[in-house]
Amino acid sequence: MKKDLHPRSWPLAAGTISNPKPITWSPAALLLAVLMFAGLPVSAQITGGQHVFQFLSLSPSARITALGGMQITVRDDDAAFAAVNPAALNPSMDGQLVFNHNFFLTDIQHGYAAFATHLPRIGFTMHGGLQYMNYGKIPQTDVFGNIQGEIKAAETAFTLGGARQLSDRFSLGLNLRFGVSTLDVYQSTALAADAGVLYADTARRFTAAMVLRNYGAQISKYTNEREDLPFDLQIGFSKRLRYLPFRLTVIAHHLHQWEIRYDDPALQSGQTLLFGDDQSNSSGNAGLDNFFRHFTFSGEFLLGRNESFRIRLGYNHLRKQELSVENYRSLAGFSGGVGVKVRRFRIDVGYAAYHLAGGVLHFGIGTNLKEFF
Repeated sequence: MKKDLHPRSWPLAAGTISNPKPITWSPAALLLAVLMFAGLPVSAQITGGQHVFQFLSLSPSARITALGGMQITVRDDDAAFAAVNPAALNPSMDGQLVFNHNFFLTDIQHGYAAFATHLPRIGFTMHGGLQYMNYGKIPQTDVFGNIQGEIKAAETAFTLGGARQLSDRFSLGLNLRFGVSTLDVYQSTALAADAGVLYADTARRFTAAMVLRNYGAQISKYTNEREDLPFDLQIGFSKRLRYLPFRLTVIAHHLHQWEIRYDDPALQSGQTLLFGDDQSNSSGNAGLDNFFRHFTFSGEFLLGRNESFRIRLGYNHLRKQELSVENYRSLAGFSGGVGVKVRRFRIDVGYAAYHLAGGVLHFGIGTNLKEFF
């Protein structure tokens, strides 16, 4: 049973080590490996409605929601980043506790909580996280539409991960994730993993990352059919400007699957794209549209003493194209938010516009437990 085809389950398109052992990798070699992997031949297909446990691809934090829904290249004290790139784990996260709740579409509730700690004796930073999704009240009806009761639908995923600094600039991380999904009388479990590598050049204020997200399989199935998890190959880079407190980020996603455009007959009437001209007049414009659907763009202003106030903006072209309504202008695909540090707590708010009908509002709070003891 394709659980994510159920209308209520759509996500609406997821201290340093002393004397570290040097490695022989270089940024050029890493980029070459990524391009070789991304260039493998793959079959063309759309991204929506093809996987189970689709909630694993949702943004886990308000900060990431504000930054376009994807952010794998930032390395600071925010433990929520480890959910999307385990290589982002670092000693500054030691003792960090974060909780994020997302008021998703209609009455759907989604959230993520995590705690991180550093183990200096072995040079590892570890984290544990819990992601949950509750699809609200779904009426159960007979073939005539008479309400017979309610259907329970919810999903939960437990994550445990760790990262190690390989050199002054490279870190490597791994997440293991166990998921449970319940849809009425149907239930499924799954085991997935994330693997990430992060390159950070502090002198040039530049970071780059590559992540394989949600690689795994179902352990138990809803029915007799085994279905795929929402695997994603992502790469990205962030550059912090020298004379302006601003960090620019570009993330490329679904690199294992090049053609991700939906063959929508409505587009034949001539829809204008943000990147390119009229889509119906040129196959080149369709290719340009498909190219930019693989990217999210975001920026973050880091203001005030100790960067205690932050303003965030993001744009997701895939979301923009899939959820825009013909002949109507909307902010679908755009997102934004703020973050402020008040005493020992950091509070984040993120909003992402999904459709003319509305968007999602994400709240987050984090603190360092070691400051209380």
